[in-house]
Amino acid sequence: MVNQLVKKQWAIALLLILGIGSSQVRAQQDKMFSQYMFNMMALNPAYAGSRDVLSMSALYRNQWTGVQGAPQTATFTMDMPLNQERVGIGLQLYGDRYGVMEEAGAFASYAFRIKVGQRTTLALGLQGGASSYRANLAEVITNPDGSIDPAFAQNISKVLPNFGTGIYLSNDRSYLSLSVPRLIKNKLSEYNVGDLRSVQARHAFAAAGFVVGISPAVKMKPSVLVKYAEGAPLGFDGNINFWFADRIAIGASIRRNQFSTWTDYSTDAIVGMLEVQLTDQFRFGYAYDRTMNGLRSIAPSSHEVMLRYEFGFGKNRILTPRYF
Repeated sequence: MVNQLVKKQWAIALLLILGIGSSQVRAQQDKMFSQYMFNMMALNPAYAGSRDVLSMSALYRNQWTGVQGAPQTATFTMDMPLNQERVGIGLQLYGDRYGVMEEAGAFASYAFRIKVGQRTTLALGLQGGASSYRANLAEVITNPDGSIDPAFAQNISKVLPNFGTGIYLSNDRSYLSLSVPRLIKNKLSEYNVGDLRSVQARHAFAAAGFVVGISPAVKMKPSVLVKYAEGAPLGFDGNINFWFADRIAIGASIRRNQFSTWTDYSTDAIVGMLEVQLTDQFRFGYAYDRTMNGLRSIAPSSHEVMLRYEFGFGKNRILTPRYF
């Protein structure tokens, strides 16, 4: 009985940490990945077709390993260029489970690509789709005396349509990305108290990166991701990878969150990363997160695995290495 109660209390804690249940909670709702540079389709529909080949990627994240009800997320994306690379199309599928919450969705992307330089492309993107959202709130014990909190009186099951947009400027050596993947603020629950509302918050993402050669065999690839959700502080991910012979990369990231002022930050996690280009078309990635916030004593680590395969459209190999 005690163990069962502890599990339910963890569900409530996760509910609050992830910002579901009130627009006043200062947290982000969107899925989080340490290897965000391999999941750009989920962040920006304008990324579709930017790798110049049919590209398929899968990521799985097990956050806070060993904690009951901790987030587990899987995503699959595929995209390709069309019409002599003037257009890009893509598809994103995902499943997300955290506490008593479950969400699964599918989104299609379209990008119009404009050459703005000899090797530079500006892409304007749109995406649309829907997700299935379920919250098993009736399973949550909120009061020790067994009384029912009205906010948790019944389960929630909804289909949430949405659409988003973004721009993506890139060449072989650098990129800049700006996007808002979900523009509709769907209601997640019919239960409101005053101005407290359970809705999907809009999220905005800004990302940038470049690659520079240090020697003929070594390249350095830094990148940064800035995250913003309505009513929440800014989040920052800074990453640096070193590529060896375009086959193996070792890197590190730091994830930080803003508090009340521009100079007040906390470190959420530090991340170690490994990438291996197993063949010209098949890439493997792994990320290990070490928790640095107040959860580090009970949820010290997270793990993430990435697989990417790219078809060369009849070419013997992908001629130009794609770093982004």
